[in-house]
Amino acid sequence: MSRAFVFPGQGAQTIGMGRALADRYSEAKAVFEEVDSALGEKLSDLIWNGAPEELQLTANAQPALMATSIAAFRALGAEGIQITDAAFVAGHSLGEYSALAAAGALSIPDAARLLRIRGTAMQEAVPVGEGAMAALLGLDFKTAAKVAAEAAQGEVCQAANDNDPAQVVVSGHKGAVERAVEIAKAHGARRAVLLPVSAPFHCALMQPAADRMAEALAEVTLAAPAVPVVANLRAEAVRDPEEIRTLLVGQVTGAVRWRESVSWMVENGVQEFWEIGAGKALSGMIKRIAKGSVTRNFAEPADLEALPGKAG
Repeated sequence: MSRAFVFPGQGAQTIGMGRALADRYSEAKAVFEEVDSALGEKLSDLIWNGAPEELQLTANAQPALMATSIAAFRALGAEGIQITDAAFVAGHSLGEYSALAAAGALSIPDAARLLRIRGTAMQEAVPVGEGAMAALLGLDFKTAAKVAAEAAQGEVCQAANDNDPAQVVVSGHKGAVERAVEIAKAHGARRAVLLPVSAPFHCALMQPAADRMAEALAEVTLAAPAVPVVANLRAEAVRDPEEIRTLLVGQVTGAVRWRESVSWMVENGVQEFWEIGAGKALSGMIKRIAKGSVTRNFAEPADLEALPGKAG
């Protein structure tokens, strides 16, 4: 059965994530040690013992989620699962860095440092309180994009995350996003709610962060991934390192095309999706996008105890 490995984005973080894997697998523990060393601090202690509000900070959550995903991936490796057991890899927003690290395109230390820069730059791009994001439930992407355009009224308001057929997130100036919530209800949204995020990700307001990432990514070595990466910005597979570099910069201000990415993978033969890392959010989205597909989650040692057949 053809499969894809997928890696979660921000919002999946919880205190204690990855600890049981690190206790059970030396390969997983080594990932957290590598990230701690790259950042020059004990991020693992924050992940396992810290305050939830500290872990929620974008600059911490992004490298922490990558570390947890790669720790889970290395634990799978200890059980005989290799990157080539997948036809494709993909990640949701910051999860794209996890996908690239898993596929050998990006080293773990570089991924950790880039995500610390990315998280900090995204947080600093817009003063707290000036931006917002909202989930529009029950609207397709086309309708949500129209709602965002109508709500903008001279400000920024964009469809930022095309998560699944009935969940689109809009992002931009706080007033515009609040208008989008009301307009969405008038367009038949089942629910429209502001999200508890600290910045308006994946919209034009993130341009200062994109500029900072262009500088940071220019200094990093990228290799061709062992299997193709389905990029958020393109919603199709890429392997060329320079194209990946460009797409990672564009991803900061561009929409996360997750629904299209999953559909593209299904159209190209994927029947099974393995979500590797914290939470089960992507599996829920995938079930709504590709109803006949199989999803599996790998976040705890128990998830690895009944591994299915290892042939891709």
